[in-house]
Amino acid sequence: MCGIAGIYELTNRSVNRLALEAMTQVLAHRGPDGEGYVLLAPGGKGKPIATACGLSESVRSVPPGYAVGFGHRRLAILDRSPLGHQPMSSEDERVWITYNGEIYNYLELREDLQRLGWSFRSKTDTEVVLKAYQEWGTECLHRFNGMFAFAIWDGSQDRLFCARDRLGMKPFYYRLAGHRFAFGSELKVFLQDSSLSVSPNHRMIHDFLVLGLQDHSEETFFDGIRQLRPGHYLTVERGHLEITRWWDLGLSAEQPEISDESAVRSFRELFQEAIRLHLRSDVPVGSCLSGGLDSSSIVCLMDMLLAGEPSTASSGGVAHRLKTFSSCFEDPTCDERTYLRAVVAHAGTESVEVFPDGRRLFEEMPRILWFQEEPFGGTSYLAQWAVMRAASERGVTVLLDGQGGDELLCGYPGYWGSYLADLLQQGEIRNALTQTRAFLKLHARTHPTVFANFGRAVLPSTVVLKTRSWLKGHGSWINPDFAARYTTLPGYDERFPTVLENHTAAYLQTHSLPALLHHEDRNAMAFSIEARLPFLDTRLVDFLFRLPARLKLRNGLSKFVLREAMTGVIPEVVRTRSDKMGFPTPQDRWLRGVLRPELEQIFGAQAFKQRGYWDARKVTKAYRGYCEGRRAIGTSVWRWVSLELWHRQFFP
Repeated sequence: MCGIAGIYELTNRSVNRLALEAMTQVLAHRGPDGEGYVLLAPGGKGKPIATACGLSESVRSVPPGYAVGFGHRRLAILDRSPLGHQPMSSEDERVWITYNGEIYNYLELREDLQRLGWSFRSKTDTEVVLKAYQEWGTECLHRFNGMFAFAIWDGSQDRLFCARDRLGMKPFYYRLAGHRFAFGSELKVFLQDSSLSVSPNHRMIHDFLVLGLQDHSEETFFDGIRQLRPGHYLTVERGHLEITRWWDLGLSAEQPEISDESAVRSFRELFQEAIRLHLRSDVPVGSCLSGGLDSSSIVCLMDMLLAGEPSTASSGGVAHRLKTFSSCFEDPTCDERTYLRAVVAHAGTESVEVFPDGRRLFEEMPRILWFQEEPFGGTSYLAQWAVMRAASERGVTVLLDGQGGDELLCGYPGYWGSYLADLLQQGEIRNALTQTRAFLKLHARTHPTVFANFGRAVLPSTVVLKTRSWLKGHGSWINPDFAARYTTLPGYDERFPTVLENHTAAYLQTHSLPALLHHEDRNAMAFSIEARLPFLDTRLVDFLFRLPARLKLRNGLSKFVLREAMTGVIPEVVRTRSDKMGFPTPQDRWLRGVLRPELEQIFGAQAFKQRGYWDARKVTKAYRGYCEGRRAIGTSVWRWVSLELWHRQFFP
């Protein structure tokens, strides 16, 4: 895992070396193990200028015509030797790469390339990516199973090629301003160039405040800075920028006819293989553990695999006892210790329990937002921050986590409404009634409004979106002039034949997973940790998305195929649990209690009142009603606070 940055001057003026160095240095937390730069002259007008130290230390001035510059910060995971230094070049130095990510099937691809006559100098996946591009061109992307964001300069074509993985596990941002194209792993990269001005993106702020959406489009919270969407690549050639979608969800095949037994067997094999590949590392590997089904399954399968290959998660060939990291609270509404301790006892892991302190974490908000670069929708990300810090303090560099499991296996309660709508549309009235009764028997008290998604099957999407906007508070505390600017709301993906498939696609590509991946990456990288997500293995994603609904939702429980596959693998108390907490924190208790003085001060500040997004008087009134228990608006309260503190951090 690393940090990348670069500049391409489209008029062939020389790269500003100080700007490139500053853009790269601000990513030092993503790569504390080394830095490197290369300056390139399009048209072959000069030899590459490469350095493994600070650019200003080794290059006093950039010669004319050196219009391309790459920077890199390295977090050494595979082949920690100097042979893994980046930017990396082909043998003839015509092709260069700066790369962030992990290709989990790199050993298999390396063998394929060797059979085709390629030789290798290092044992890194970076070199595999570079030579795969040389062999297969842009088609190489379809062969990668992993998370990645990279830029390649192809001197044979004078072309810049930049790509991002299928689901956006690794970030890639860019800006085209005048005749300069710049890119980087984080948004703060673009704040280092004093010649460019930045301002808040009010469209994104609206979608965040009113709809709870973020990272759902190519726009960012910084106007003019865009993200390369997941599953896309871009090329810059002869001054022209072109973006191409190279991967799309669910296009490989229709839903297969498959028995329960075959599905469970195939899933278990794919899931275990995904975790095996995600354990490839030359540094210690640990795991997050919440006590939920997803992370518990990962930990127990890791334990099984490591028992057979004890050096898999080791450094220098010395085996390490598997470490797990958990967020814990004394508050019974979000106490997962019964479940996670059952997993720890079952797998024999070295458990680290972290008890996040709301006041301390709130005091850290300026630093947290500096790394996050966006406001965020709940305090669970604060707990995740505390977990990543604990892992870093104990020398763990790679952490496996369960992101993607809820989206792919219908783990959110709202999926049941979509499933019910499909059953009724398909004429399966009796099955719909059976599944409804089973769900209500288990969840009626905790999820009384779960079937709201049923409306998506019978109402036009415009009505659904307006209803969603209204339910989230549109028209109450928000400034009507601000709201009136944005009448076009982002829609749901409706390409697929069932409501449940469209719901799943929306959660994977727009409404849920993108924000989760953003915050996971930033929290982990703030502490120089690589977060790996085995549920998002490309073969597993393809298999699970096409799996029939009955293998995900059955008898009131979600994740049917995972539960069946984990029989005898994880503790029964976890495998059969019907309650779901996600990544819980005592958010309401914090916001109504220990943080109330700070929040009252924020809402009463002149800057908050003049922000233009909200009616500060109505916000304060709503907050006090919430503190008195008359309103359940904790999520909105946190959004107001998070956005205001983000403003103070980046636009004081």
